[in-house]
Amino acid sequence: MSVTRMAVLLAVLMCSASAIVTLAQASATSERRAPGIQLETAVPQRFGSWRLDGSQAAQVVNPQTQQLLDKLYGQVLARTYVNERGYRIMLSLAYGSDQRGALQAHKPEVCYVAQGFTLLSNSKSDITTPFGQILGRRVSTQLGGRLEPVTYWFTLGDQTVRNRFERRMAEVRAGLTGQIPDGLLFRVSSLDADPAQAYAEQDQFVADLLAAVAPPDRIRLSGLGAVR
Repeated sequence: MSVTRMAVLLAVLMCSASAIVTLAQASATSERRAPGIQLETAVPQRFGSWRLDGSQAAQVVNPQTQQLLDKLYGQVLARTYVNERGYRIMLSLAYGSDQRGALQAHKPEVCYVAQGFTLLSNSKSDITTPFGQILGRRVSTQLGGRLEPVTYWFTLGDQTVRNRFERRMAEVRAGLTGQIPDGLLFRVSSLDADPAQAYAEQDQFVADLLAAVAPPDRIRLSGLGAVR
């Protein structure tokens, strides 16, 4: 199939998906909300080798402004954890119970650059966990001498979405079942001059966290509930 024909096909699919979502939302007589999650209680303060770090040095610097997050999401959680070796991971979660319509998600790499960070790299990455692979992104940023590798992903309903097309497909899936799709931004980062080490530590943190939470909360956090 030629590139032109593929582009036309994708455009048709996008338009069809948009129409289906609109019809599904308009015709649903009993829309159901997803089970939801309470971030403050769902995410434990201690799990695996990690514990909540309440020291002054552990304060999370969040390039995504609180005002913006409050506008797009109903709940926001920002914590720093430290393990037995003294390695710190900054965790930022933002959850909204209704993420239909326009693209609500605000990409971390955009926010970092807007706050003066230099974007060193930005790539897709599958984060391997005992519960499956999460479709995420790796972003490496720098502000002065501060090197901060970042791992993040977005969920819509019970699956991860990495672009507008995947988002529309997830909306179609939710709309046809009469369910209002919720959504979450999951972001972890660490101050580390070695990105490879940082991403390995972040992956371990994610795996430990998912193993420690209840199964319904695991789906909300990871997007690993859908059959791919």
